[in-house]
Amino acid sequence: MSVIDNPILNSPFSEPTRHFKFDEDGITNEIESGRRPSSHFVPIPRAKKNGKQLQFETEWTKDRIEANPVVDRIRQRVGAWRTGGYVGVTGATSRLLAYWTNEERDKKLFFCQIEAVETAIYITEVARKYGDSWIENDLRTANDSSNPGLPRLALKMATGSGKTVVMAMLIAWQALNKLEDRQDKNFSDAFLIVTPGITIRDRLRVLLPTDPDNYYRQRDILPPDLLERLAQARIVITNYHGFLAHERGDAARLTKSILTKGEPSPFVETPDQVVRRVCRDLGGKKNIVVINDEAHHCYRRRPDPEAVTLSGEERREAEKRDEEARVWLTGLEGERWMVRASKYDPRGF
Repeated sequence: MSVIDNPILNSPFSEPTRHFKFDEDGITNEIESGRRPSSHFVPIPRAKKNGKQLQFETEWTKDRIEANPVVDRIRQRVGAWRTGGYVGVTGATSRLLAYWTNEERDKKLFFCQIEAVETAIYITEVARKYGDSWIENDLRTANDSSNPGLPRLALKMATGSGKTVVMAMLIAWQALNKLEDRQDKNFSDAFLIVTPGITIRDRLRVLLPTDPDNYYRQRDILPPDLLERLAQARIVITNYHGFLAHERGDAARLTKSILTKGEPSPFVETPDQVVRRVCRDLGGKKNIVVINDEAHHCYRRRPDPEAVTLSGEERREAEKRDEEARVWLTGLEGERWMVRASKYDPRGF
């Protein structure tokens, strides 16, 4: 592996124009022009046991790279739309994009933050108008193969790149458009934000327009008049533990067990009741945007014939992670059906 004294090649405020080259031995200090194509490293399928720790080989070499051609195609289409002046969007969206990309801003947004929101806007408002319905079709196919019945759209960003700011931008874009036109089904003014823990849940209070330290003001996401209007939106922040079914009634656990005789317990919340409890502050809204923070914790494990058999503490830890993921994903599935979406909508998750 090469030693790179200064790994910073590009400004965070503009699209990358250079990147370090990879070869058969890994990353080099040779610089290539252009943005690095989207790709990911394929891990070795089997882990190697070393004492009590699981060790995975982490050779970031050229033969491990697998391209993401769909991501590159979407980037190209969004880039062309950006260069063309953001045609085909609503008046509210146009005002927001102009505000966020204003060169005279004191608090400039990172290019990756703007591009993430641009992508969501393009897919929602523009793509189908200009012959890019293939994007939605590809998303539908990918969702059907991975999590049927729960369509999701992921915006993957590096640690430290400002994902919470992007969440604020998405909320502002959705809510202000909905408040402008209540009949437009592309938008919503009701948001459920799900986090992996209490600490992150509390940290995301900055997404509430009424919070004294809200990001809409702190990071200059909205001018004062639009921030005042955004306060009409309903935003609920919870951690995934909220999807755990609560026990009801004052009877002792043994009494409940005897009364149910192994049948489904009437003393435990049904999935519908769980969702109603979690979403009660949304006031009966049905067209809800669910923002799944730290979404890599929320998954349905696929059977893996190459998986290593774990034992002891490793097995218990893996089972704990899988159970947490199951609760999280099941809760979102319950939410999906409670909002009674009438058609596939890749923008809701």
